[in-house]
Amino acid sequence: MAATITAFAQTPRQSASLSGSLQDEQGKPMMYATASLINAQDSSIVKGAISNEEGKYTFNHIKTGRYLIKASTVGYEKALSQPITVGDNSSNIIVPRLKMQPNTHSLSAVSITAAKPLIERKLDRTVMNVENSVLAAGNSALEILERAPGVTIDKDDNISLKGKQGVTVMINDKLTYLTSAQLATLLRSTDGTTIQSIEIITNPSAKYDASGNSGIINIKLKKNKQTGTNGSVTIGAGYGKYWKDNQTLSLNHKEGNLNVFGTFSHNDNKRFQDIGIKRIVTDNTGNATYFNQYSALPQVNHNNSYRIGADYDISGKNTIGFLVSGYFNSEVDNNDNSTNIGPNFTQIDSSLRTLSAINQTYNNIAANLNDQFKIDTMGQQLNIDLDYSKFKNNSNASYATDFFLADGSIQHPQAFLGNLTPSVIDIHTAKADYTYPISKSVKLETGVKYSDVKTDNDLQQSLVQGGSFISANHFVYDEKIDAGYLNLAKQYKNTSVQAGLRAEYTSSTATGDSSNVIQAVSRHYLNVFPSLFINHTINDKNEISFSYSRRIDRPGYDALNPFVYHLDPYTYQKGNPYLKPQYTNNLELSYTYNKSLNVTLGYSRTTDVITEIPGTDPETKVAFVTQQNLQIQNSYNVNVYSPYTIAKWWEGNVNLTGFYLGFISNGLEGGNLNKGQAAYQIKTTQTFIPFKGYKAELTGNYQSALTYGLFYVKPQYSADAGLSHSFANKKANIKFSVSDIFNMRRNDVTTNYQSINLDIRQKRETRIARLTFTYNFGSNKIHVREHKTGADDEKGRVKGNN
Repeated sequence: MAATITAFAQTPRQSASLSGSLQDEQGKPMMYATASLINAQDSSIVKGAISNEEGKYTFNHIKTGRYLIKASTVGYEKALSQPITVGDNSSNIIVPRLKMQPNTHSLSAVSITAAKPLIERKLDRTVMNVENSVLAAGNSALEILERAPGVTIDKDDNISLKGKQGVTVMINDKLTYLTSAQLATLLRSTDGTTIQSIEIITNPSAKYDASGNSGIINIKLKKNKQTGTNGSVTIGAGYGKYWKDNQTLSLNHKEGNLNVFGTFSHNDNKRFQDIGIKRIVTDNTGNATYFNQYSALPQVNHNNSYRIGADYDISGKNTIGFLVSGYFNSEVDNNDNSTNIGPNFTQIDSSLRTLSAINQTYNNIAANLNDQFKIDTMGQQLNIDLDYSKFKNNSNASYATDFFLADGSIQHPQAFLGNLTPSVIDIHTAKADYTYPISKSVKLETGVKYSDVKTDNDLQQSLVQGGSFISANHFVYDEKIDAGYLNLAKQYKNTSVQAGLRAEYTSSTATGDSSNVIQAVSRHYLNVFPSLFINHTINDKNEISFSYSRRIDRPGYDALNPFVYHLDPYTYQKGNPYLKPQYTNNLELSYTYNKSLNVTLGYSRTTDVITEIPGTDPETKVAFVTQQNLQIQNSYNVNVYSPYTIAKWWEGNVNLTGFYLGFISNGLEGGNLNKGQAAYQIKTTQTFIPFKGYKAELTGNYQSALTYGLFYVKPQYSADAGLSHSFANKKANIKFSVSDIFNMRRNDVTTNYQSINLDIRQKRETRIARLTFTYNFGSNKIHVREHKTGADDEKGRVKGNN
């Protein structure tokens, strides 16, 4: 018998909101289904919405009348609600849950034409939908990330967002706990075809780990959404200066309550980079010595990564799962470094040449156990994650240096240095998240997390070729973090408010044993991180929002390690065990027009800024790079994002970011630093669908010159293009793309501060043509469960995870 739903409120309202949820035949949330608001009188569609990951949908600003809710998605029968009456006094109406039943007809004839835009702006984040992008094929996660809005990657693979470093990288909502170099290794070994999307969250809530002063980049890997047995195979090849290849196999089996999945990727990549360094060293008497260095740095990488897991539905409310993932990679570097030394850059008094051979291996295995328990149908839920991850890296390096006089004759005998650097990192994490809807408009979220990270690095050296190695520096770092958070959200008629508080207690010990001299630095500190988010809907086309959060960046493990890494006898890099964490307060004000045009104003202030600082010893004329804490960084930024449609076959978007970075630090290298500069970045993407089954993409990127710490970074610009064709009933796809078409992307920086005068010019292999073929096979009936693990934050601080 038909029933009519009518809602009343205590005070008059001009419009009402309707909300409800969709479930599948097993009572699980029906994600990303279409919910349509239908006029009951003439069956016309009033509004449409897409259900979120909890299967929920909302319609705002509904006028008086009688309506129906119709739900539809591929592979399921349409579901229709009972009539809903919205009266003059109606406010927030809750629609009874709709359950959708599988479509028993074959889906082989179904043609899905809707696709997400490449760049999508959501309330609290920007999403780059990589899954169907032409330019993702054959590229690694690191190369794709470089194309994301507001993201830049410098000469050392450090990731910046809106000009600021200190980005936290997560994979499937889990921290990676890796150093920048290890993170670069992980991202390079991740095939772009396995990525679903990249989320950029500039002001995260208290639910997220507090690390990352400029925000969080969350890389979401694909999760198969189909029942039965299915999979895909991808093969590709590329050429820049050298050949590259990549292969990926994904398999999934979903039957009844069990879902088993796995992915394996392999790629071979020989690449190069050239670095030129000019520096002027002035001694205490005012005499200047000029160094002109050139380094050819070819590199060969063989990367293998895997993911194997299963989910099992114990009941309609409880799902358990496990995931095992990892990689085993190798890298060979054969570097040739030449340095000319003289009273100016044209006159040479002496020179040296260093040949280095570096063989490295990177191994990782990670395991996750998870339990998702839906306590009731009102949204009360408990999620538990247990994670373990182990990284084992080895480096075997030799450096042979010959010294020459101006006429080319030998100045003195060859110098040799051999390094063995085994490194082990163990990460244990456990977390629990609980959600409790106090009422229809109030929701409480709370959770706890524990992480324990231990790194062990032992540098062994030999000064004689073929000689024995002795321990030169043994560095052990142990860090434990206990965390808890509380989020309270309240939904008013047109305004939503969320306030959160996170507390983290950190206990760390860094111990270095160098030449039997032991340095130990221990720290124990408790921090609280408040956050506030307010969103107000003015009308159907205008929204404003405000957000605030406090965040922390702890030093990377390799930045704390006092090891000395030589490029040649006059150039080296070292860590700083006395680095302190940096703290940031972020403010953002955002305006959205018509769900498309978005303008955001932001300000942040960071104290104890962790920054790369070059230095020179005037006596020995040796140059080095280390990291130090600067006193203050002020950042102002404005971001404008707008998608547009020029024709049915031509869509595009533009993302413009303007920012000012200012650094203040007194007593730095004997002087007072007060530097800042306004800069901007513009990225645009054009998507063309000229014919059925064909798709083309064109992206352009320009970043103006900017100042970061002591460095002046020169402008960067590039353009990429690609074309794809789908055939065989969309089961097969071939993609051709060219990155950096005009071969213009460079990383050039200079600095001139106190006695430091340095000019670095770097060119990598950036123009690469790629051809990629993908074939999908097996069942195509859709079903999905998304899972996130608990250790992604910690993995992001490990070196070699790229």
